Amino acid sequence: MQKEMILEQEEIIVKKRSQVKEVWRRFRRNRQAMVGMVMLLILIFAAIFAGVIAPYDPLQQDIINRLQPPSAAHIFGTDELGRDIFSRILYGSRISLTVGLIAVSISSVVGCALGAIAGYYGGVLDNVIMRCADVLMAIPSILLNISIVAALGTGLQNVMIAIGISSVPAYCRIMRASLLSLKDQEFVDASRAAGASDPYIIIHHILPNSLAPLIVQATLKIGGAILSCASMSFIGLGIVPPTPEWGAMLSTGRDFLRDAPHLTAFPGIAIMFAVFAMNLMGDGLRDALDPKLKN
Repeated sequence: MQKEMILEQEEIIVKKRSQVKEVWRRFRRNRQAMVGMVMLLILIFAAIFAGVIAPYDPLQQDIINRLQPPSAAHIFGTDELGRDIFSRILYGSRISLTVGLIAVSISSVVGCALGAIAGYYGGVLDNVIMRCADVLMAIPSILLNISIVAALGTGLQNVMIAIGISSVPAYCRIMRASLLSLKDQEFVDASRAAGASDPYIIIHHILPNSLAPLIVQATLKIGGAILSCASMSFIGLGIVPPTPEWGAMLSTGRDFLRDAPHLTAFPGIAIMFAVFAMNLMGDGLRDALDPKLKN
């Protein structure tokens, strides 16, 4: 019996490895996905080594050299207080990636838990959870974010909470749909007949078979979270100055749009770069994880 169990476990491990290799093969064949991955790696590298790459302190002011255009000394120019824009964009990538990852983590964990409860147990719980999700989805995300931040106050932590809450319904619906299609499968019935508890069945049997759409959703939502954070900071409800953040840089730079357009151009390009990279990655993962697109 022990030998049979060991052989079965080894077969499962081999199958998982082969599946991962197949997904990577399909992902690697997608040129757009590879471009997105390279862009994302550049962004992560810039965020991790910002302290080494940045030529200046992002908070250091030099009023004499304020509003300087791009030059050899300041490759992206300086802002209205003489701070180096390139250094501030590098440090701002840390804020954007942190918000994207943590906000998506909050929304995915909460949304998957609620979706699992709704889909597995059904009945009154399903109706209550899904109707609440419908209410949240009926509210535009930017208005919901503004309402939550206005209630909690500005700051990085509250921005992440607001963006995370606004994305919960999407994960809730995906998880519920996966559960409805999987909970009556034979392997779930076999596990239930063997005496497995409901949490064990959900975590060990249903969740692994629902990861593909969740991974794609999370990848795409990271780009949306970065954009939402920049939008909140742009209207003054996000990251508190003088912390370098791309949306806040756009907001302050709009007052100097005619005389110093580089104040808004470079932060805007940084936002576009990050969101574009995540969208390319998300599309590539969707194609690689979809078994119907095998080639």
